[in-house]
Amino acid sequence: MTEAFFALFSGLPRQGPGSDATTRRLLDLAGPLPARARALDLGCGPGRSALVLAKAGARVIGLDTHRPFLDHLARAAEGLDVETVHASMAAPPFADRTFDLLWAESSVFVLGFDAALRTWRRLLNPGGVLVLTECEWSTETPSLAAREFWDRHYPLRTREENTAAATAAGYRVEAVFPQPDSDWWDEYYGPLSARADAAVTTDPAMVAAVAAAREEIAMRRDNGHEYRYTGFVLRDSRSSGQ
Repeated sequence: MTEAFFALFSGLPRQGPGSDATTRRLLDLAGPLPARARALDLGCGPGRSALVLAKAGARVIGLDTHRPFLDHLARAAEGLDVETVHASMAAPPFADRTFDLLWAESSVFVLGFDAALRTWRRLLNPGGVLVLTECEWSTETPSLAAREFWDRHYPLRTREENTAAATAAGYRVEAVFPQPDSDWWDEYYGPLSARADAAVTTDPAMVAAVAAAREEIAMRRDNGHEYRYTGFVLRDSRSSGQ
């Protein structure tokens, strides 16, 4: 199933909701960073976010477990200060207090929000910034269909619950940014839908992957007003003297 997933998404612009405009907006909300800031893009995929960060002047490491994604990023980043590391975001192979900026667009679900906050905080220089996007409820009363769908795949929480979890994990929530609906459709569900429609296969794993993609797209079309992706800008609350 994992191989089928990667095959279905191979060559698509994105593997989750997002846009370069949203990446730039979140970078602006992160505030002034040190000159030549060291940045780690966790679960970088083919590297759309990593490229935006590098073009803004950061020294970027893109980390992912899927080697073809890293190869794609390496080719796209020619001439930019970008490295790639083949490793899991659950155990990033870096020393404590290495990065000024941690970045995770559409990848936190792999670990879960709370686990990601705990696992990654050690990597930040004191006062460093973690920017991530997380899917969350946009209503206090989600429909049964939406609740059942997300409970099967990735149980969602409210903005208030995620904010409280970030604070408890040692971060200050400096900004939140609800992503526009276009982040779901223009470069994610639009191309994915076309790919699913073009898939002609009898391979059981690919049939299942296509069916899962179509179910996800239909859920967004019919119930998308009930949930959203939100960008969080989280500042490590430790002072430089600690």
